[in-house]
Amino acid sequence: MASNPRPPDFVLTSDELRAVSAFAVACAEQVIGLFEAAHPTDIRPRAALNAARVFADGGRRTKELRVTAVAAHRAARTAEPPAAHAAVAAGDAAASAYLHPLADAEQVGHILRGPAHCVLALRQRAVEPLTYPQAMAAVLNTVSPEVIRVLLRYPRVGHRRREVAAVMGELDACLRERQPWLPERSPQDAAQWSPRQSPHDTTHGSPR
Repeated sequence: MASNPRPPDFVLTSDELRAVSAFAVACAEQVIGLFEAAHPTDIRPRAALNAARVFADGGRRTKELRVTAVAAHRAARTAEPPAAHAAVAAGDAAASAYLHPLADAEQVGHILRGPAHCVLALRQRAVEPLTYPQAMAAVLNTVSPEVIRVLLRYPRVGHRRREVAAVMGELDACLRERQPWLPERSPQDAAQWSPRQSPHDTTHGSPR
């Protein structure tokens, strides 16, 4: 007999889900061109990003979001960084619509994994790569207060050694601690942000 699904731990409204998706879309839009430049005939990540944008703009949560998310993630497996990071960011934008109201740190991936891949893509792009603080600021400046309110309902993600997980952990900490990248500050101020006790700097490449 199938087990009963786990009951929700809190309320998560459609407007809140759309705010999370809008954040993921804003991040993925910054880097989708990196994938398209490397794989101009592969439309899978763009299809996922378009589906996510429709949902964020008020559309229904449909099967297309799941289908295009899976396809974008498959596209990422055929690409090299930074294009691979861009494809995952697009896929995760579509998948973000399926964030569940469960007090589980794994759910935070629906909020922050795509943005973390965006940070890595911005760091690793061949033309005008950003420093780590600049890439973090480019992502954090797109977040809305509503996304932070949603994030605070979930447990913190742990700081892990894997590259994407490490960036997710730092994004999570910054959002919870409201570091000085908040929208009312200028981009120049935000670019001066640097993570406390971070293993990453502006000279040794992407996080490991």
